[in-house]
Amino acid sequence: MDKIAIGADHGGFELKEKLINHYKAQGIVLVDEGTYSEESCDYPDIADKMAADILSGNVDWGILICGTGIGISIAANRHKGIRAALLYDEFSAEMAHAHNNANVIVFGGRTMKFEDVVRRIDVFMKTKYEGGRHQRRLDKLDR
Repeated sequence: MDKIAIGADHGGFELKEKLINHYKAQGIVLVDEGTYSEESCDYPDIADKMAADILSGNVDWGILICGTGIGISIAANRHKGIRAALLYDEFSAEMAHAHNNANVIVFGGRTMKFEDVVRRIDVFMKTKYEGGRHQRRLDKLDR
């Protein structure tokens, strides 16, 4: 089973906590990379920590959350080798894995409903990367 990290700034803290509890009940442990309260913090710090853990192999992939998902996805994608995708529906969740082999999926704690996020995570986890022509394109990202 994959080792999955989860991190959020203050805008995503409540959703992060709900997701940790939801998946724990299913026997899936999410590695909590912070923040650990609703006190204001900076999303780039959370994204940097997760990127470092993914790139070092400490975790296989991760989930990031900020208020809208936009800022934290921008911060994560500044790291060579990170492919963070903001999942706004189930089709984007499928394509993020099948075509883009995303290693970080991103959500908005203030803009997305818990139930919708769970569906998108589940679709992402069930989808396999297709490789082929998609790998050629991904290779270009890290040049």
